[in-house]
Amino acid sequence: MVWGQVTVVNLTPGPSFEQFCINYCNEKLQQLFIELILRQEQAEYQREGITWQNIEYFSNEPIVELVEQPHRGILALLDEACLAVGTVTDALFLANMDARLGHHPHYSSRKLCPTDKTMEFDRDFRIKHYAGDVTYSVEGFLDKNKDTLFQDFKRLLYNSTDPVLRAMWPDGEQSITEVTKRPLTAATLFKNSIVALVENLASKEPYYVRCIKPNDQKSPVLFNEERCRHQVAYLGLLENVRVRRAGFAYRQPYDRFLQRYKMTCEYTWPNHLMATDREATQTLLEQHGFQDDVAYGHTKVFIRTPRTLFCLEQERAQLIPIIVLLLQKAWRGALARRRCRYLRAAYAIMGYYKRHKVKAYLLELIRRFQGVRSMPDFGKSLAWPEPPAVLGRFQENSQQLFRRWRARQIVKNIPPSDMAQIRAKVAAMGVLHGLRKDWGCQRGWVRDYLSSASENPGLALPFAHRVQALRDKVHFGAVLFSSHVRKINRFNKSRDRAILITDQHLYKLEPRKQYRVMRELPLSMVTGLSVTSCRAQLVVFHTQNHDDLAVCLHKTQPRGDERVGELVGVLLEHCRTTKRELQVHVSDRIQLSLRGRKRLLTVETQPDVAAPDFRKSRDGFVLYWPGS
Repeated sequence: MVWGQVTVVNLTPGPSFEQFCINYCNEKLQQLFIELILRQEQAEYQREGITWQNIEYFSNEPIVELVEQPHRGILALLDEACLAVGTVTDALFLANMDARLGHHPHYSSRKLCPTDKTMEFDRDFRIKHYAGDVTYSVEGFLDKNKDTLFQDFKRLLYNSTDPVLRAMWPDGEQSITEVTKRPLTAATLFKNSIVALVENLASKEPYYVRCIKPNDQKSPVLFNEERCRHQVAYLGLLENVRVRRAGFAYRQPYDRFLQRYKMTCEYTWPNHLMATDREATQTLLEQHGFQDDVAYGHTKVFIRTPRTLFCLEQERAQLIPIIVLLLQKAWRGALARRRCRYLRAAYAIMGYYKRHKVKAYLLELIRRFQGVRSMPDFGKSLAWPEPPAVLGRFQENSQQLFRRWRARQIVKNIPPSDMAQIRAKVAAMGVLHGLRKDWGCQRGWVRDYLSSASENPGLALPFAHRVQALRDKVHFGAVLFSSHVRKINRFNKSRDRAILITDQHLYKLEPRKQYRVMRELPLSMVTGLSVTSCRAQLVVFHTQNHDDLAVCLHKTQPRGDERVGELVGVLLEHCRTTKRELQVHVSDRIQLSLRGRKRLLTVETQPDVAAPDFRKSRDGFVLYWPGS
């Protein structure tokens, strides 16, 4: 229950002592709320100078007196039985009530009505509450009314060292001299609390929730009309309706009434020029012809029938869209003009600010890059200033032009003989940078290693003769790359061979037989290369006829020299000049085709292996690479 907004739930009959107390509470609240309604209505009419018509209503004061009357009520008789000396039973208590309350019209029992078999002798009694008759069982009334917990036991628990027990028994704080009287009974305590509640509610404004029971069987499909009529009558609903009908259905202060309905009268819209709001309200209602259905109080206007209010609301609803449209036009115009001023000011500020940012950016750009010609790296280490949003594309184009200028400055100092190597390294970096740990960009690229006496001692001259013989035969232009390799033969065995790559063919050579040509493959049939991300010198040449060539570069000087990047870069640069595409894949698990059969090639590093070697595995081949 919330003070100020009180919700009262309807009575629920029951045979217990607790239900008796609850029904007594509801009787008190019912009487209080009826009086509050009538008193508030009457007070408001008197305050406003409106004639009031007295309304008769059902009063449950006799029922309340039956329960709480001193010395003669049920609660007084119950306390008397609890305090009596000797053995007092619930049946004796019922007999005492029959003797002293038998004449009361709202009290009955089986002894007083022997023919009523709905009650038991020496057990049941009935009270005619405002909401209906309730039969109570007297069993347990005396035990539930007594407070069997003595004060010394409360003091014992309060003096406990456990803080929880101390908090549960605050009554034990009282001294023994303060509690020499017998403790109050439960009924007396409940009655005192109800009296305090009623005093508090008397100053509040009640709000009601009335619950009507359709039947006593708690069935969702039964409707007992007689039972419902009885509840409607004794809940005071009819009195409330008569009170409302006798008065006025609607009332409101003059200023609020005018604020809501002034648009319905030409003399009050948009603001009236009369002396008081009462005169303006009277003019408005007379224009509509409602002067016989209203009354004028000192501060409020009273309207008797809802039809008058409905007519005013209907006319107001018709005018609201017109007023809303007028307000929208005025407000939207004001908003548009204000927004236009804001936009003009904003664009002016934005223009000045953007020009300032552009000028500051260009000055900073000139300051940073004005001496790049004399710098060793031609301004590569310089950080570009953060551009304004409007110059984002300008900075991208400027950076591209700067990179071209810087590259031109670097390239013009490179001898023409080194340009082919530079182009090959750039091509290799484009496909291997960030994917392979080392691809030999820090050293010079020789390309034709087998023609070098230091790289190929004792066999450089036979190799030169073989190259010259091939040049005379096929008339190729240049040697792109040559090196000793380890390869897989057609019997899945690992053998030492050499490869020679010219601008027309890829040759597989036999070093021990004066570099005799064992396989000749046109470069146009090479579709791609596959290399690993580790230091293993593995290269797989993918061909159009699905007979790939897998080789491992070795016998390098110095030992373990990185040459995979050189081979990849040389071939990519050659394909670029011939306008042919060459795919390069970097993976530690390489798929290859040997005479049309798919194989998987992987790499394992073995510290006890002196030289790279291919071994057959379950699903392909493994290259064992020496190293830790």
